[in-house]
Amino acid sequence: MSQPGSINYHRAVTCCLINLLATPGLGSLMGRRWIPGIGQLVLSVAGSALVLGWWFGVLYRVYLQQLGEATPPFSHGSLGKWGLICFGAGWVWSMATSWSLLRQARTFEPAEPGSVPPRITGPPPARPG
Repeated sequence: MSQPGSINYHRAVTCCLINLLATPGLGSLMGRRWIPGIGQLVLSVAGSALVLGWWFGVLYRVYLQQLGEATPPFSHGSLGKWGLICFGAGWVWSMATSWSLLRQARTFEPAEPGSVPPRITGPPPARPG
């Protein structure tokens, strides 16, 4: 039986891939790292929202130009910059947590790498009833 808080290697790799390639913080939550996972998820969602706000500002200016209307001065550049900073911070933090999960999973590996569990040779036990 595994110790409480232990994580096997395959689950740690899955958490790492989700953290780094899908959503920073989600893999940490799957690996039962609650406080870092929530922090990473908040940073990544906030960063994504800021980048989307910047992108909608850019699209609004492009549409106004296409319609021949006067375009307001572009004042949304800081939204994109801070969005990238927030998302990048969450991603780097999730990378550190992923590394920690992988290290923890290696400490709970069997003592003898490559050992094979015993083979069951007999028939299964009879079911009562």
